Amino acid sequence: MSQQNINTTASESKESSHFNGMDDQDGMGELLSDAFYAPVEADVIDSLLGRYRHMRGKIEEIAGAVTSSVNAPAVAHFISGNLSSRRGYHGRTVAEIFSVQGAVASLNAAFWQEALDLTDVYQYMPNDRRNAWNDQIREMEAPDFEEKTVRATLSELLFSREKFFAERVDGIFRNLSGEHVTNRPEGFGKRMIMARVYDEWGGNNYDRTGYIDDLRQVIAKFMGRDATSYRTTDKILKIARSRAGEWLTLDGGALRVKAFLKGTAHLEIHPDMAWRLNDILAFLHPTAIPAEHRQKPRVKAKSFELRANLLPFSVLSELSELEIERTEVLQRNRWEEPRQSVTTNPNNRRFKHLMDFDKAVRAEAEKVLLSIGGVKMARNAFTWFEFDYDPTAVIQDIQLSGALPDQKTHQFYPTSGELATQLLDEVNICEGESCLEPSAGMGGLADLMPKTQTTCVEISPLHCRVLEAKGHSVIEGDFMQWAAETRQRFDVVVMNPPYSEGRAAAHLKAAAGLVKAGGRLGAIMPAGADKLDALPGWDCNWSEPLEGMFSGTGVRVMRLVAYKPE
Repeated sequence: MSQQNINTTASESKESSHFNGMDDQDGMGELLSDAFYAPVEADVIDSLLGRYRHMRGKIEEIAGAVTSSVNAPAVAHFISGNLSSRRGYHGRTVAEIFSVQGAVASLNAAFWQEALDLTDVYQYMPNDRRNAWNDQIREMEAPDFEEKTVRATLSELLFSREKFFAERVDGIFRNLSGEHVTNRPEGFGKRMIMARVYDEWGGNNYDRTGYIDDLRQVIAKFMGRDATSYRTTDKILKIARSRAGEWLTLDGGALRVKAFLKGTAHLEIHPDMAWRLNDILAFLHPTAIPAEHRQKPRVKAKSFELRANLLPFSVLSELSELEIERTEVLQRNRWEEPRQSVTTNPNNRRFKHLMDFDKAVRAEAEKVLLSIGGVKMARNAFTWFEFDYDPTAVIQDIQLSGALPDQKTHQFYPTSGELATQLLDEVNICEGESCLEPSAGMGGLADLMPKTQTTCVEISPLHCRVLEAKGHSVIEGDFMQWAAETRQRFDVVVMNPPYSEGRAAAHLKAAAGLVKAGGRLGAIMPAGADKLDALPGWDCNWSEPLEGMFSGTGVRVMRLVAYKPE
């Protein structure tokens, strides 16, 4: 890496200065304010320079000692005895192996990379610049890590972040397929196509997938999220390839992707993100992007819902690395004592990294697994999570969307096993009776109902995945809307409705309308609901108020079993 390569040029600095000074009428003041970039402490370089000088002195000292006429013959025997049989070392002399030039080149590369890692510049570099930087670091062509060069280089790189950011957006746009007419020349639009995202064997083409990762990184910045890692994008694109032909919603609705077996990927960007991307493109190509494509949409897009409160990418990265704990007895050979597996449940997951992990991030990732029905297990030094269904698709959906269902908004309280058993015992479903669980959640009640006789209705796509994985028959949709439209009627309806804003009574009334004459309804209702007379003419049996049925809440509930007149 020559000094000219590692530094941005003076002309780039002027462009960057101009970019920084654009006024708000072009949109850049709002999009890329000072708060958009992380502050950088200039003095952090001092410690780097000190360590570099110390290490370089050690290299020169060791090389001088080893290659001296007194020590070189002895060192040669170390090489001959320990390394000569290994590929790449045979026939090399002591002087070649302990060359100061080669060691210093490696040292320079390591410290230039460490210096860059101290800033947030890497987050803004476009894919092509990142690849060029990595190639030159890998080839150890960096200049000496001298103070004047380091400070000047980092200063220019930091000053050029806005230009890099614009280049990143431009690089994404330029690498859309030129063979598809849906890729509009006036900027990012609703439907875009990128070719050769997957290679002929179905694997990710990393030269191309880096641009999709760039797109996610830029959108993450717009949404105020932490920076994603390439690993999360890599895993997401593999999931998309495994579900070829299916639209997958990413990052809270900001982006959608559909993979095709021929190797292309179709992309759709939320309108609120597209106009921001086009506004940045307009900086590099002022006359190419029409004004209407650089303005915030006035009408909310019907097919796009943009979610907030997404999981941090660090947590999503933890989930993407989950592994399956061994369930079979292990015996490497007939002389070795068989090693019993820690679990016999095939539907299990454990975290890949058992040491050197961020405890706060791991705790959040564990909460995600608990929220989708995982049970934390521990034996000796092993910890893992067990499920009563295959959680693969559900965990993948969380990786894609970046979010969990907003349970608090709907006051969703998963039905405890004890409460569900009590209610189902009282309802006493008979063979052949048609059954319904409205707002089924993850199946706390449906799991105890006969699967072949039961229909579940659930609004959360993620919960639908859980129910499907458990083998339930599922209708995805809002129960209240579905109840008003369906002509189906059931012998038995069993429910744990949402409680907020009086919705429990409304859901109970809607469910009652789906019960056949002579049928029955079982429900878990908030305490005090027995005084509402919500089912006039029905024979209603209420339990006493119950406490402590929903972990972590003070909600008091009652069981209701009601019989509809013939």
